[in-house]
Amino acid sequence: MERLSGLDASFLYLETNTMLMHVAFIAVCDAKDMPGGYSFRRIYDLIDSRTQIEPAFRRRLVEIPFNLHHPLWADDPEFNITDHVHQFTLPENATRRDLGRKIGRIMSRPLDRTRPLWELWVLEGLEEGQFALMMKIHHSAVDGVSGTDLMGTLFDKNAVTSITPVNLRAKGEPIPERKALLSKALRSRLGGPRRLLKLCGETLEGGAALVKRRIKDVAPERSGPMNAPRTHFNRTIGSNRDVAFAEVSLADIKAVKNATGSTVNDVVLGICGGALRQYLLANDDLPEKSLVSMVPISVRKDSKKTETNNQVSGMWATLATHVADPLERLALIQKETKGAKEAHDAVGADLLQNWAEVNAPAAFNLAVRMYSSSGLADVLAPVHNTIISNVPGPREALYFGGAKINTLYPLGPVMEAVGLNISLASYQDCVGFAFHVDSDLVKDAGQLTGLVKEALHELQVAAGVVPGIVSKGKVSRAS
Repeated sequence: MERLSGLDASFLYLETNTMLMHVAFIAVCDAKDMPGGYSFRRIYDLIDSRTQIEPAFRRRLVEIPFNLHHPLWADDPEFNITDHVHQFTLPENATRRDLGRKIGRIMSRPLDRTRPLWELWVLEGLEEGQFALMMKIHHSAVDGVSGTDLMGTLFDKNAVTSITPVNLRAKGEPIPERKALLSKALRSRLGGPRRLLKLCGETLEGGAALVKRRIKDVAPERSGPMNAPRTHFNRTIGSNRDVAFAEVSLADIKAVKNATGSTVNDVVLGICGGALRQYLLANDDLPEKSLVSMVPISVRKDSKKTETNNQVSGMWATLATHVADPLERLALIQKETKGAKEAHDAVGADLLQNWAEVNAPAAFNLAVRMYSSSGLADVLAPVHNTIISNVPGPREALYFGGAKINTLYPLGPVMEAVGLNISLASYQDCVGFAFHVDSDLVKDAGQLTGLVKEALHELQVAAGVVPGIVSKGKVSRAS
C-alpha cells in the first residue's frame, strides 16, 4: 500500500462533473498481417496476461475519511479484467475522424473510483484493416511519460503470436479499516507545519532568483499565467468531448529545426501557433494579443524512470498567433521559450510538486468546484489558452498481438476555461497530433487537423526546406 504524492492526488481534487481528469493513449494497429487473422479473443487474452504482470494495472484508490490526507493505492482484492476491457465496432471502413468521435464519447464519461482507474478499449473496423487500442487512465496514476511506458508494457518489439498464460493471479491486499486509515493519516501529517515553513523559504528563494533574472533581462515581457486573451474555447466547459487526429513527418520537423537553429519543441509550438491562427481567423475570433500555452515539462529523474506516477512541472509559452510571418513567429517562440525554460530552472523544477504535497485536500477540492460552478471562467482572464504536451516515443517499430502499430497518439485532459488540449507523440518517423476539445465550445475538432500540415508546410517553405513562394506571411507551393 502506497500513498499518492500531492501532485498525483491533485488530479483527483481537480475533478468535477464536467472537468474529468483522465488521459488516454491510443495505438492504431494494422490487423492485416496478424497470424490467423484478427481475433478479439486473442487480444483480450493478451491484455489479461500483460495487466496481471504489471502491478500498476491492479491498484485502486483507498480514500481517507474526512479527506485528512492524500488517498492510498492498494492492490485491489476484487480485481477483474472483465471490468476494464471493452470492445466496440465502428462503422465499416471507419476513418480516423470516426475514431476520434467515438473516443470523444468515451472520454466524456468518468472512471469508476471503486476500481483501478483505467479502461482498455478495442475499437474495430478502421479502414485498411486497422483497429485501435485505447487506454483511458486517470491522471492521478500517470503523466505523459509514465503513461506511455505503461501502455508500452502491452506491446512487443517483434511480431510474436504466442501468449504466456497467467497461472497464478494476484490476490490483492485487504483494505484497512477507517480507524487504521485515520491513524496512519494523522501520523503522516505531523510533520506538515515544518515542511510548510521550509517550502515557503524555498519559494521565496526561487522568487528572488526569478526577479533578479527579470531585472537583468531587457527582452519584452514574457508570457505568463493570467496573461492570455479570451477565445471562444476559453469559457466554462460542459461534459461533452470530441477528438481529432493529424500526422506529420518527424523528419520534416527536424529539417525546419536544423534550418532555423531552433528545437523540435519550438517547431512543434510554431506548427500549433500557425494552425490555431488559421483556425481562429476562419472563425473570426483571432485576438490581437498572442495565445499562450501551458507546456508540461517532465522532471523525472533517472532513478524514478520505472515509477508509474506524475513527475511533471510546466512553463508558459507564447504561440505568437498575432504574427503573420511564419519565420518571425518561430523566432519569437524560440526566444520566449528559451527565457521561460531559464525562469523555470531558476525557480526550481520540484516547486510545484512540493506545494502539492502540503495542500489541504478538502479545501482544494472545494475551491475547484466553486470556480467550476460559479461561471468565473466566463469573466476572468484565462490562465492560459491551451495545453500543448509533447511526449517522446520509441523510434523502433512496436507490435500488439502480432499487429504492427502504425501510429501513437496521447490525449491530455480538457480543463475549465481551456476547452482545447493538444497532445502529440513521436513514433518511428511519425508525429501524431491529437486535439481533445469540449464539443460545445469547438463545434468541429476536425477543422483543426488539416491546418497542422498546412502550418508545417508554411514553415518548410519559409525556412527554404521545400520550394515555394513566401509573400507577406502567406505561403504557396511553387509550380
